Amino acid sequence: MRKYMTLILAILFFIAINGFLFFTITRRTGNNYSGATRIKMIDVGAFLPFEEDSKLARTGSSLHFSENDDLPVLDGAAALVPVYASVIDNCYPSGSVTYEGGEFSDDNYYGENFAEDSVMQYQNTIRGFNAVVDGSVDLFFTAHPSADQMEYARGKGVELEIVPVGREAFVFFVNSKNPVEGLTADQIRKIYKSELTNWNEVGGPDKLINPMTRIKGSGSQTMMDKFMGGETQTKRSPFAIFGGAIGYSFRYYLSGMVANKNVKMISVDGIYPDAENIQNGSYPLSAEFYVVYRKDNQNENIGKIVNWLLTDEGQTMIEACGYVTIK
Repeated sequence: MRKYMTLILAILFFIAINGFLFFTITRRTGNNYSGATRIKMIDVGAFLPFEEDSKLARTGSSLHFSENDDLPVLDGAAALVPVYASVIDNCYPSGSVTYEGGEFSDDNYYGENFAEDSVMQYQNTIRGFNAVVDGSVDLFFTAHPSADQMEYARGKGVELEIVPVGREAFVFFVNSKNPVEGLTADQIRKIYKSELTNWNEVGGPDKLINPMTRIKGSGSQTMMDKFMGGETQTKRSPFAIFGGAIGYSFRYYLSGMVANKNVKMISVDGIYPDAENIQNGSYPLSAEFYVVYRKDNQNENIGKIVNWLLTDEGQTMIEACGYVTIK
């Protein structure tokens, strides 16, 4: 009888603990808008050159390399995979993209099993930028490099060419259920300095604000550091996990590549980040994106690609990728 009573008490204890956790944490966070920042990694497999069903901008090109040419190796930030993959698809010979094991596999963190001799690599911003400095990548597509990245190049004695080739928008986003449609730049800065901590202070519900950040050295975080103007982002309150999230990224990465229907971009200073407002400069956080290469790189085909990207053909391709032209 004592054993049965002990078992029953143990069961009741675990029921009580789980009930407490449900009512104090699970239920409170179930509709807290924090899904705004649960963004998966991009599907690189959807942007592979020379694959029939790839989501690439096949706009055509008068620039064509052959397998006998010294083919520049291209890499870039996650947000710009469609651009440099489309360059390869339009300008490079079939067979120049190769994979370890013979075929593409997305079984690892970044989905990068490109072979060493492949003209396409995917190492993302931090590793990819270092690769162009170290010489294993010829041309890197990115937001403007961070101060730390430029210091890394200087420390290696490497001078870089940084050429703008298109425009994007740095955007802030929230869960689609969040009624807030826009914020001022000043309000966003105050949120990330923990001077505004509740959505009801900016016209939203009585709910804590959960300001999310990105990895140091990533393109998004570099833009955020620039947006904050050198002001330190205050660590969020530990209770913010019970609130509604706000995050930041680049427009096409959010709306085109990830395409998460559960999040929405918000206006900044009353201007929504659509292509027209980026093109005409009215959206206040428009930014150029760049190709970066070493000045001492002797591969003459690097210059041909950069020049082509600035032609009408190249800009048409960039626009067809979902971005905004530099012109």
